Amino acid sequence: MSVPTAFFDQLYQRSADPWDFRERWYEQRKRALTLACLPRQHYRSTYELGCANGELSAGLALRTEKLLCCDAAIKAVELARQRLRHCPNARVEQSRVPSEWPEGRFDLIVLSELAYYLDTDDVRRLVERILDSLAPDGHFLACHWRPAIEGCALTGEQVHTLLHECLGLERLAQHSEQDFVLEVWGRDPTSVASQEGLK
Repeated sequence: MSVPTAFFDQLYQRSADPWDFRERWYEQRKRALTLACLPRQHYRSTYELGCANGELSAGLALRTEKLLCCDAAIKAVELARQRLRHCPNARVEQSRVPSEWPEGRFDLIVLSELAYYLDTDDVRRLVERILDSLAPDGHFLACHWRPAIEGCALTGEQVHTLLHECLGLERLAQHSEQDFVLEVWGRDPTSVASQEGLK
């Protein structure tokens, strides 16, 4: 069973930044690595799942023409809207994935620190949604904390193994360290250097 939305609502009742996204160097560094791992400098349309209070969203907004962010917790949505108030290309909606999903195609889908709150069946449904929405030249990025989290059905390691098995896409980038794993997949295996004509 996936973690209920009430769990996240309670976290945001206690703090506007439950995971210290703004202050901790670990989080700042991870955001920088996440943005650096994106194979393309600029995207047409980006969908960020589980945007929390919008810290990563602010970086993504600089790299895309249109950014759609979602989170299940209404307080997170309010905080993300405030964080992105100076980004006219960004929109934040309340929704719970994978049951609720936007229409349209995205050439970048970002899943950061969310999938271990889902059970295996929901992760598989999530992958189906991603594949249906990902543009032919699109990229999918996932980043997750590796150690086990109390109350979660999956670890970050298990999440990424499951994602890779179900996606059937080319893995374009992989960064793994003791704390987290970050990977990027796409349908086109051409490297960044090759796209720019370098051999």
